[in-house]
Amino acid sequence: MESYLKKWRVVFVLLSLGLSVVKAQQVPCYFIFGDSLVDNGNNNGLVSFARANYFPYGIDFGGPTGRFSNGKTTADELAELLGFNGYIPAYNAVRGRRILTGVNYASAAAGIREETGRQLGQRISFSGQVRNYQNTVQQVVSLLGGETQAADYLKRCIYSVGLGSNDYLNNYFMPTFYSSSRQFTPEQYADDLISRYSTQLNALYNYGARKFALIGVGAIGCSPNALARSRDSRTCDNRINSANQIFNNKLRSLVDTLNNNHPDARFTYINAYGIFQDMITNPSRFE
Repeated sequence: MESYLKKWRVVFVLLSLGLSVVKAQQVPCYFIFGDSLVDNGNNNGLVSFARANYFPYGIDFGGPTGRFSNGKTTADELAELLGFNGYIPAYNAVRGRRILTGVNYASAAAGIREETGRQLGQRISFSGQVRNYQNTVQQVVSLLGGETQAADYLKRCIYSVGLGSNDYLNNYFMPTFYSSSRQFTPEQYADDLISRYSTQLNALYNYGARKFALIGVGAIGCSPNALARSRDSRTCDNRINSANQIFNNKLRSLVDTLNNNHPDARFTYINAYGIFQDMITNPSRFE
């Protein structure tokens, strides 16, 4: 089911951005921000339990790479559909002109809040990923010969951002390690996340990003982790899903605000929660 979700998410992004699914490369570069769903090796060198550079990870990919899957991630699928010759490299492994095709900054266990995922060890939070992107931009300026050339180049690239799941699973709904659920109501917590999210998105905008695909939080109350904690190992945790929906609704509103404030940019909301729910409700559509 997860593979279907990934493919539908990819197609939805392409359609939302007005791109056709063809072999020719559609955009000059693709930049990726996120967590374990799209991490392709950035955590390999970190002191962390959130690593996937060992078997059985990668068994359908020729071996473990740091991807938290048996094979390709959503970002890999999208890179293929966008016509890239190869996958977008991890930030910790890319050098030189290779950055001109884009960089993957995602880090497993990362969240919008700085402390999210700390019980798992080192990880690169959203703000840290943005700082790494800013370092990349300085290199792009040098490679292309100036800020004007770099800005013209970067405005044609796609930026996908998918964070927030860990802020719930590895923060808000983990009261043994975090106090956030005692400090904030679900509404207040979502407001805090959106405020931090907005700050980082504006930082990306200020460093040349113009085409954004913002992926909402999926139905993580139905994740294997959440199901394992239920009484029958099959019932979704509605507390988590309800909190996710609050965040997603606020993210939709943020997208509208950003589009109004930045008319030269395009922000698109990707309804991952709705896609997942549609698969559960109408499984025959995905056979």
